[in-house]
Amino acid sequence: MKFLIVSLGCLVSLRAETIQQRGKRVVDECVEALGGDRFLNMQNRETHGQAFSFYRDKLSGLAIATIYTRYDSGVKDTAHELAVRERQNFGKKQDYGVLFTEKAAYDITFRGARPLADDRWERYKDTTLHDIFYILRIRRGEPLIYESRGSDVLDNAPVEIVDITDADDRTVTVYFHKSTKLPVRQVFKRRNAVTKDLDEEVTLFTTYRELSNGVQWPFSIERMRNGEKIFQMFADSATADSAKMKDDLFELPANIKMLKP
Repeated sequence: MKFLIVSLGCLVSLRAETIQQRGKRVVDECVEALGGDRFLNMQNRETHGQAFSFYRDKLSGLAIATIYTRYDSGVKDTAHELAVRERQNFGKKQDYGVLFTEKAAYDITFRGARPLADDRWERYKDTTLHDIFYILRIRRGEPLIYESRGSDVLDNAPVEIVDITDADDRTVTVYFHKSTKLPVRQVFKRRNAVTKDLDEEVTLFTTYRELSNGVQWPFSIERMRNGEKIFQMFADSATADSAKMKDDLFELPANIKMLKP
């Protein structure tokens, strides 16, 4: 009889959990699985591996890539301003790449720095604002709405599905592995600047490993747009919170030649 009473009590408790409470719980469990305070206080990250780009599901480019990321916790309006800088270097010598700052982006080669087209910069910004790791690291202080869509099975793995919506009505749907609590898939839609249609952006996260600061991070990332693969990266190494990561990585050299867009 005591066991029956306890079981009924647990059942009532589960039923009393609203979709917002369940969504928030799943997200909080994810933060703890990623490393808790170690993840929330991560200042920078370096990832090295192979990057592949695709066009109409066919390989269109590949390169050795080293991606440097630095977070800026001083940004107040995180709903509209990026609180991160990213340097993507390519090749064994890392002698060309792309620099993304808070308000602009540049292709960098031996010829100089060329500003990226506005639509490419806006796509990067929108993708970053929807990124689940960026949301958890930077945007948790915003008035976000977490709504559970329940459980399901994705690629033979049980998942919890949560919609995360911000004050501007931007929503990203995230699939969290039920056992590891880690994100395995995210989906959002953005307006195509050319066709004006909604593009469905899907990202898959797999092969989690522990970084030097104890944070769990996906070493395999795949992106798709409207069902077609557009990008994939396989990391072979990654470190975090390195004191060797200098500010000049995230700045244009003072003497660099500025090229026309």
